[in-house]
This record gives sequence, structure tokens and C-alpha cells, in this order.
Amino acid sequence: MAVKTHSWISAWFLLTAPIIAWDVGYCFMRPRSMEGGDLHWIWAPYSIYQRVDLVYGVHALERGDGFTNAQSLLNVIETLLNVLYLYTAHIAQWPPAPLVGFTAAAMTLSKTVLYWAQEYYCNYCAVGHNSLRDLIQYWIIPNGFWIVIPTFIVITLWKDLAADLTLANRVSVKAASGKSN
Repeated sequence: MAVKTHSWISAWFLLTAPIIAWDVGYCFMRPRSMEGGDLHWIWAPYSIYQRVDLVYGVHALERGDGFTNAQSLLNVIETLLNVLYLYTAHIAQWPPAPLVGFTAAAMTLSKTVLYWAQEYYCNYCAVGHNSLRDLIQYWIIPNGFWIVIPTFIVITLWKDLAADLTLANRVSVKAASGKSN
């Protein structure tokens, strides 16, 4: 039986892998990746982002704030799971592949919600200095994708997994009742 896949989920996992790798590179290569660093040319757009989201900025790095790299480490794990989902769903046709995708999307969603919750509970300590326009344009919209789309992935794969488990249970019950006769 072929693994049920959704092209939009596969596209998300495939298209976000290089984006996440680029972000992880920026975070792990700081200060060299930052404005003024010898490798900044690779991450030139981050000159805006390091001023919009201070977690990515100089002061967070100087004070030894580990959140940025901790979330980047989780990004690596999530991305490996995304790629594993693509492989197990499309190439290996492994029936538990949707569970891998569900886990990856749930990790992305929970980490991003944590990221936003951190801002709320610290009174917007890293992004509160922005104008409303900059906050919406550079922080809410780009980061919002990492909440909205993984939420839809979690819901979709949850439904698929529930349907598969329900079917497996029905088959198991039917097989068990057939053996008792």
C-alpha cells in the first residue's frame, strides 16, 4: 500500500530546507556572519533582521544569550526530520512516514510558538523597539508562516494518522473475531 502524501506538505519540507540551512548558518557562524563580519556577504539580508529581532543581533551574542543557537540546533533536527519524511514517504514508501512528518511539523510549530511566547513574556524585549510597520513586515509575517503552515501540516497528518490507525484497528478487530469462531 502506497504512503499517502500531500504535494503541498512535501513542497514545504523541500523548499524550507535550504532556507533553514541558511538561517542555521547565520546563527552558528556569528559574529562572522553578522554585519561587519568577513562572511556577512552570504547573509546580507540579515543586516536588517539583526536590527529588527535583537535575538539575532550583536547584543544577544555579546551577552552570551544561547536561545538563538539553541533554536538553530532544533532547526537542524527538524530539517533532518523533514528530509527523512521526504525520503520515507516518496522513495522508501515506508508506512510510518506520516508520523515522521507530523513530528517534524509539531516540532517546528511548538518551537515557533515558544519563540513568540518568549517575546510576549519578556515584554517584547527583542522586537518591541520596532515600528508597527517594521514589526509586521519583518517579524510577524515572515515568522507567522512558521506557525500557520506547520499548523495545517499537523492537522492534515493528524487526520491521516487517525484514519490509518482507525482502519488498522478495524482490521485487527475483524481478524480477531474471525479467529475466535
